[in-house]
Amino acid sequence: MEKKTVKRTENRAEKKKNFRETGTQNQKRDTGCPYAKKCGGCDYQGMPYEEQLQKKQAYIRRLMEPYCRVKPIVAMENPYHYRHKVQAAFGIVRGGKIVAGVYEKKSHDVVDIEQCLIENEEADAIIRDVKAMLRSFKIKTYDEDSGYGLLRHVLVRKGYHSGQIMVVLVLASPVLPSKNNFVKALRKNHPDISTVVINVNDKKTSMVLGGRNITVYGKGFIEDELCGLTFRISPNSFYQVNPAQTELLYRKAIEFAGLTGRERVIDAYCGTGTIGLIAAARAKEVMGVELNKDAIRDAITNAKRNDIHNIKFYNADAGEFMTEMAERGEKADAVIMDPPRTGSSEAFLASLVKLAPKRVVYVSCGPDSLAADLKYLTKRGFEVKECVPFDCFAFTRHTECVVEIQRKHM
Repeated sequence: MEKKTVKRTENRAEKKKNFRETGTQNQKRDTGCPYAKKCGGCDYQGMPYEEQLQKKQAYIRRLMEPYCRVKPIVAMENPYHYRHKVQAAFGIVRGGKIVAGVYEKKSHDVVDIEQCLIENEEADAIIRDVKAMLRSFKIKTYDEDSGYGLLRHVLVRKGYHSGQIMVVLVLASPVLPSKNNFVKALRKNHPDISTVVINVNDKKTSMVLGGRNITVYGKGFIEDELCGLTFRISPNSFYQVNPAQTELLYRKAIEFAGLTGRERVIDAYCGTGTIGLIAAARAKEVMGVELNKDAIRDAITNAKRNDIHNIKFYNADAGEFMTEMAERGEKADAVIMDPPRTGSSEAFLASLVKLAPKRVVYVSCGPDSLAADLKYLTKRGFEVKECVPFDCFAFTRHTECVVEIQRKHM
């Protein structure tokens, strides 16, 4: 077992060495992304990958210096085509040309993107084919300003390990003309498509997905593996876009929780239960708390699918849940939290202080809000031990961090 681990580590080190020697040099010769000026999605477009990592490392260190040491950033083996969730807005421009891609900054103008350097290539190909099929099926694209039209967005998810593909057609109405023939034509070009879902978004909103899903082909969800477990992914469920880095990140989070099999753990903002279910093998009891009903439904299914019985999921506000626990005199040994990019609310942090777990593991995709939350916690009985940054979003300024926090001995 030891030899296999060493060999795997050597292979990974060799891959990284090869990428530094060849991939970065190739990138320096690249002309860059043709959509960079209009799209604005990649802050570091055209910048060598090693330089991107250095910038991110320096930024995290500046933010975290008041609280703890920062370990070297965990780099990606290949920073291209890593996004396994791809969504495209649809529109029409002068001359009647149909376009699909992202909104230009501060506008409703769609930048027509044929292929993105950071998106899964098969997902991009599916979106291109949907765009090409619209005229023959007489499907009008939706106009954000007038509210006229049918197709608003297309969302594609692909399982990293399973290879299963979900296509979500976001429509302003539940009726898709010749839907069976449309699916048949799409699957003729992409037989790996496992399910096709119509998502109904009939409101004037900037949100991509509406609340109603209609399955027109397959099961209405896909499955994928993460850290040895199988997870169900529905159209509205949160699931990390970079599964390869997510596995490394979650393993570090479980390590920071310091579990021995005797602990009571809360997985706050649990989503579809990924971190909590992975932690369950090393804990006595896990409680997953999440506001999104669809995510909780998937989380319960995921627990059954993986035959895990020491975890229970609650459809509730995590802060209110922990406050009520503390008021009942109940305790938790560890809290694993993975809040939105904007960070946690003061109400949630206050509930965390009130519950006073021995350990807190903070998984963050928003370093600025992370720093603000750490400032709050370190003034109220907690100390930060270590921060490990992970590059999950190459070519963008975004960085994920896993932070180990412990309650001070009072």
